[in-house]
Amino acid sequence: MCNFVLLWQFVFLNQLKLNFCHQSISCSMKNTIVPFLHQTCRNAIYPRSNGVKRFTVPDNLVNWMEKYTEYKPEFYESSSLVGAPYADPAIDDTNFHPIWNSIDGKIDRTSFHGEYEIRDKYPLNVAGRTGVAGRGLLGRWGVNHAADPIVTKWKRSNDGTIVKHTTSGRNIVQMVAIQRRDTLEWAIPGGMVDAGEKATATLKREFIEEAMNSNKVQEIDRFFEKNGTEIYSGYVDDPRNTDNAWIETTAFNFHDDTGDTLKDIKFEAGDDAGSVRWLDLDRNIELYANHHDIVSKVAERLNAHW
Repeated sequence: MCNFVLLWQFVFLNQLKLNFCHQSISCSMKNTIVPFLHQTCRNAIYPRSNGVKRFTVPDNLVNWMEKYTEYKPEFYESSSLVGAPYADPAIDDTNFHPIWNSIDGKIDRTSFHGEYEIRDKYPLNVAGRTGVAGRGLLGRWGVNHAADPIVTKWKRSNDGTIVKHTTSGRNIVQMVAIQRRDTLEWAIPGGMVDAGEKATATLKREFIEEAMNSNKVQEIDRFFEKNGTEIYSGYVDDPRNTDNAWIETTAFNFHDDTGDTLKDIKFEAGDDAGSVRWLDLDRNIELYANHHDIVSKVAERLNAHW
């Protein structure tokens, strides 16, 4: 009887230990791993790199916790970063002492997904392997923070009536979209947060630069002063991401419910955009990176057609 009790206690305590370890690992993974599998940044060729080919990363080996002994990605860093005021120095620069996972002076090096790992001086992408090492086209090692303003209104007929979709019966919402010059894809007119800049300031600045290209911005100033609604904050599946540098964004929706504020605003594509227009939102539209997923949250919030 005594031996049976001792055996039972041994089994119970070890099972408790295993459960605790499993929970600890799960919590750690949850805090550092993006809750979706990135795809766009695992394409064949890294953009604007003169042919740098990404090392193949199967879906089951994206996670850094999975052993991948054959993994030997090419190191790539654009020459345009050398001496650029927005860029970090080389990782081995003796004067470069970044404070990872923290507010480092004027630079926010924190991730929305928790603490990321530093391995051999290099930060590891919170979403896993990408097939290219280094920082590619991105200025910062680790997190590169962006901000995306999603400016919307209801689609209206000539008499001002809100147009409903013939299938869903819901109101059709439109978004100010830009066509990127590099990929020709339609996108949210956002951009990178400057050092020391708040994301809320970036939202307005980038919208004016990319969608207006004009000094007549008083109406937009007033429009953006009305607090927008935060839609998303987190990882962006951007083709520029690498193993050691990636983009995370804060997306806000600024909705003109009556249509009066934006009806007389003339939009004009800025230097980084090929064109700009009002785009009807629908689940079948193709957008840059994972902008499709972000925009779907706007449609959901407004109870609009999707």
